[in-house]
Amino acid sequence: MPRPVSNPPNPWRSTHVEWIGEPPSAALEVYEEEAGAILAENDSPDIGFRFSLNPYRGCYHGCAYCYARPSHQYLGLGAGTDFDRKIVVKTNAPERLRATFLRASWKGETIAFSGNTDCYQPLEAAYRLTRRCLEVCLEFRNPIGVITKSALVRRDADLLGELARRARARVAVSIPFFDDDTARRIEPYASAPSARFETIRALAAAGVPTAVGVAPIIPGLNDSHIGPILERAREAGARRAFFTALRLPGAVRPVFEERIEAVLPAERVRRVRRAILDVRDGRMNESRFHDRMKGTGPRWDVIRALFEATCRRLGLQGGEGGEGGGGAVAGDEEGGRGDAGSTFRRPSAQRDLFEPDDGD
Repeated sequence: MPRPVSNPPNPWRSTHVEWIGEPPSAALEVYEEEAGAILAENDSPDIGFRFSLNPYRGCYHGCAYCYARPSHQYLGLGAGTDFDRKIVVKTNAPERLRATFLRASWKGETIAFSGNTDCYQPLEAAYRLTRRCLEVCLEFRNPIGVITKSALVRRDADLLGELARRARARVAVSIPFFDDDTARRIEPYASAPSARFETIRALAAAGVPTAVGVAPIIPGLNDSHIGPILERAREAGARRAFFTALRLPGAVRPVFEERIEAVLPAERVRRVRRAILDVRDGRMNESRFHDRMKGTGPRWDVIRALFEATCRRLGLQGGEGGEGGGGAVAGDEEGGRGDAGSTFRRPSAQRDLFEPDDGD
């Protein structure tokens, strides 16, 4: 059972503010728990990785479209402001990850950080759970992929660069909006897009293969941002790109609709709704496997063609992707599932516990 923390750690102290911005006025409730297991295993055909790691439940970024919102309902909490402000911290995440790596059954498959909620949300500045998990991955040379909206990932550029050299590491920075003003309306507490572009630059300079995710595409709102985002990301050093369609499952739709009605003019709201219906065959959401990440119809064909043509012109690899960036995170050459050529190794003293003595 998660334990409430009466005085949660302050992620806005000292130099942390450089990465995560000024604190908002909204109240934050932090709960701590010790996880029994830290890796989630995915079997969806729409997701390009098998294992994911999420040190935090809920996400402070407050993105109106976040597909992970319904997961908070499993905790008896709401998918709206509860998801944004009642954050559960898995305090033993690094220890559970190490225990997983020490099992003989672990074969070193790629681990996707942030398969559900952002592993670099503001509390990470204080708890440092993501960094400590990455340090465990480096020790065991386990391949990883990260997807984030947070400039806080720059703090770990050195560690991610070392992981890229010794194992395999990729980072995908999600930037669905080109301008800071639009982004602030829809994803109010995530790092500004301008900071995210500079984050790509910092990661690329550290030797980290970096992708940009124009995700989600919200027709009528940000489809016109595709070209400028790809161009600026490529200039900053991104090598790959992906995009996905807006998803509005379950409790996400009312949160999204309430937000756009609050921050956009009424006529713009109507245009966005009509555009979503255009690419969802007359529905606001598509829940079927293989189809839920993609749009359909002429409007979506134009979006796809624009994205692909821009990628070709800029020399970016990638295309339509699944949740979490799929191949952009796990790597197409690995597929994210199986990793036959994994760099994983147990440090010698620990490896001796699992490998027979050659003299026997």
